[in-house]
Amino acid sequence: MSNKIAASFQKLKEFCEHEEFKGYDPYDGLNSSFFQKLPWAPKNRFARLVWIQAFKRMPLNLRPVVGIKKEYNPKALGIFLSGYCQLYRMDPKEEYLERIRFFVDKIIASETPGYSGACWGYNFDWESRAFFQPKFTPTVVASSFIANALLDAYDITGEQCLLDKARSTCDFFLKDLNRTEDADGNFAFSYSGNDKAIVFNASLLGSRLLARVYHHTGEEELKIIARKSVAFCCNHQKPDGSWSYGTYSFHQWIDNFHTGYNLECLTDYRDFTGDRSFDAVIEKGLDYYLKTFFTSEGISKYYSNKTYPIDIHAPTQLVITLAKLNRFQEHKALIDKVVNWTIDHMQDPRGYFYYQINKYFHSRIPYMRWSQSWMFYALAIYLRQVKELSRQSNPRVAHENLV
Repeated sequence: MSNKIAASFQKLKEFCEHEEFKGYDPYDGLNSSFFQKLPWAPKNRFARLVWIQAFKRMPLNLRPVVGIKKEYNPKALGIFLSGYCQLYRMDPKEEYLERIRFFVDKIIASETPGYSGACWGYNFDWESRAFFQPKFTPTVVASSFIANALLDAYDITGEQCLLDKARSTCDFFLKDLNRTEDADGNFAFSYSGNDKAIVFNASLLGSRLLARVYHHTGEEELKIIARKSVAFCCNHQKPDGSWSYGTYSFHQWIDNFHTGYNLECLTDYRDFTGDRSFDAVIEKGLDYYLKTFFTSEGISKYYSNKTYPIDIHAPTQLVITLAKLNRFQEHKALIDKVVNWTIDHMQDPRGYFYYQINKYFHSRIPYMRWSQSWMFYALAIYLRQVKELSRQSNPRVAHENLV
């Protein structure tokens, strides 16, 4: 079974390398040169929202027709970097180290200037119901994943500049993001410096980075602030173990991969700080996650109350979450079922993975950030976990395979 998954990963790796890690994104509609030339549309919020949602939902890829180009996405660069770090830890080839250096250079070059610390945004204007973010506006989400990837590279290379860059990102979180406090003095980070939205996974991603940097630098302030954000988000866990996406009235859905983000970040916070105060929250959330979002056939449901759309991001997060929680071996049967279903139904013969399966149609557009980078990272984790399990069960064979 792992041979099939290894072959799938190799095809994906070849596709991404052939594309030079550039691609389209579900939300890049406003990069359209055609749209930008319309006399009224670029300044009209409703027009921006309709246009971006149309391109997100459309199964046909009209981007080349309306002047949307394949580009580097900073967050995708970070996720690919984390993926190659997994490969290097599994098999320390010079090829992987060269890729690590490539992504580090691209990430540093894509940093958004003018803020209190190192930070990153997306390579497109982004209109949502909650806010508008101009191109490259730094967010806690993009900056967290990228700085976390730089720390993955730091753990391999020991290059101080990578730790310094991640520490600088903490200053962006601490000084440039807004905070919403509760009566106990706990708080949630805003999504960006331009809004005050409370999105639980976003705030926890910020907490996770603060905790990981604390692990390296020993700065108590980072640990204290991370804990306040963690406590705020844990206090909003529902009695059944779930979280809504956020606190706005239109953020009340409960979905698969953002739940996985929450669990991953809470676990990393615990492991990097040694604070086990929220273990019960993690266990309750994990129980809800596993019982709610995966069918007996191996389908990853998007929402807690319905299956469609079947989104490629959901199965990737299962692998990442269970590896982070050190539950990979315990739930390997589920992981294998989900990963194999995803390969069978969502991987194109050319190697890339589809975006979504909807009830009446498929969206087969090869999005680089949303689909390929996450599958690359998840499958790299999968292969490393399987190799570690093999090494533990038969150290002599594992050693001979390495030689």
